[in-house]
Amino acid sequence: MAKILVIDNAQNVRALLGMRLRYQGHDVLFAENGWKGLQLYRQEHPDVILLDLNTPELDGVTVLKQIRSVDLKQPVIVLTGDTTLETKRQVRALGVSEFIAKGSSLHLLGDTLQRPLETPAPAMATHR
Repeated sequence: MAKILVIDNAQNVRALLGMRLRYQGHDVLFAENGWKGLQLYRQEHPDVILLDLNTPELDGVTVLKQIRSVDLKQPVIVLTGDTTLETKRQVRALGVSEFIAKGSSLHLLGDTLQRPLETPAPAMATHR
């Protein structure tokens, strides 16, 4: 299936997402902070990133900005407890694929995850 990177400082959230995503057949990578998340992103080239905004050492918005500086099309799903309108506007302006409030149903996550996985990646332009 897909390679999914989960960047979240909460061990229980990582464990729950890991069980659910592996059950669905995905390869799951974990980072407990933003620095490790960026390192795994660069090394592993995941198909989708699940990103918490409240991560230690490097917050999720900064992680998202770093990802966008390299790849504008990388599917990123924000999964966070910070659901203020300002936060939603900020991450949507950075091109997140989806925004999910923590505490939502795991079924919602599964449905949300399918959208970026089913959308074909844009064809690479070739210059002759």
